[in-house]
Amino acid sequence: MLLTVKSSIANIYKKNNKNSGIVTQILLGEDFKSQNKIGKFYKGYKAYDKYKGFIEAKDLHLDKNKKTHKIISKECNVYKKPNSKYRLNKKIFFNSRISILDYKNNFIQTKNGWILKKNIKPINFRKKHFLDNIKLYLNTKYLWGGNSPKGLDCSALVQELLKFNNIYCPRDSKDQKKFFRKEISIKNIRKGDLLFWKGHVAIALSNKKLVHAFGARKKVVIMGIKETIKKIYSKSKLPLLCVKRIKKL
Repeated sequence: MLLTVKSSIANIYKKNNKNSGIVTQILLGEDFKSQNKIGKFYKGYKAYDKYKGFIEAKDLHLDKNKKTHKIISKECNVYKKPNSKYRLNKKIFFNSRISILDYKNNFIQTKNGWILKKNIKPINFRKKHFLDNIKLYLNTKYLWGGNSPKGLDCSALVQELLKFNNIYCPRDSKDQKKFFRKEISIKNIRKGDLLFWKGHVAIALSNKKLVHAFGARKKVVIMGIKETIKKIYSKSKLPLLCVKRIKKL
């Protein structure tokens, strides 16, 4: 059964209890393929990347409305009515998928409420470069398993930026390393290339700088490439494994 996320952010857990640990997250409007229900949880996987786990039933619903637009802001406010006076205490986050039910003035109606039209673009909209959205994530806290501007890890940062530009990307760094096959020399690195260590990935901003969700700094930061290579090796004895280039940008 294909179910759709109705919460702003939903956790996917390792087992059917909330203490088992978050393995990833899924955003509003994304689909979850349910295999069966165990108590208050559905067992299954994210339709986008086939990532397996358990999600609380309260976060899902049947929704046959086609998702036609996506959120382009870091977060946007939700309103009970198409008027700024009726703001609700909830948000919708970047890369969430929505259906438009109605229009009024500068607002559009979704199943979760009204939002300002300036926060959306059609689902097939792309930025010129997938890194053009990186400003939305700078200083975002590091969260293992996180997939949103409220908190995310290194591989989720890569996945969400590419997903917005309609470029498929696996969830974990080890799978990303296998999926992107074109390996290049560090001396030829350029904007958009991916640097891989065991259990970690970063994105080159240029031939001198990179950006990553860095556990040691507990947030998304811009650092020098040489500095990062040295720091990771000195702290964890992990060498840079390779640099991969994404062919479709």
